Amino acid sequence: MNFGQSISTCLSKYAIFSGRASRPEYWWFFLFQVLVSVAAGMISDKLSGLVSLGLLLPSLAVGARRLHDIGRSGWWQLLLLTGIGFFVLLYFWVQPPKGEWAD
Repeated sequence: MNFGQSISTCLSKYAIFSGRASRPEYWWFFLFQVLVSVAAGMISDKLSGLVSLGLLLPSLAVGARRLHDIGRSGWWQLLLLTGIGFFVLLYFWVQPPKGEWAD
């Protein structure tokens, strides 16, 4: 999956938390989110806030689908509410897929 396909897939599955997302799909969308947020922040703080709010739901959805791909529940994302939880999730998100769909 390339950059454009990843963005298209993630935005078309805006609030779909079921299914699986591959590593490239997740990381390309993560890069897109960072680039758009930085660009919006350079223009205006209000625009940056709106972009962050607009991308919150698709980023949570693709994060949950990525966790499903490694055999974990999407509820693990609640660890983001803690300080150290991001590092645990980062470890999960870089894992290869598990199960019969693993290549």
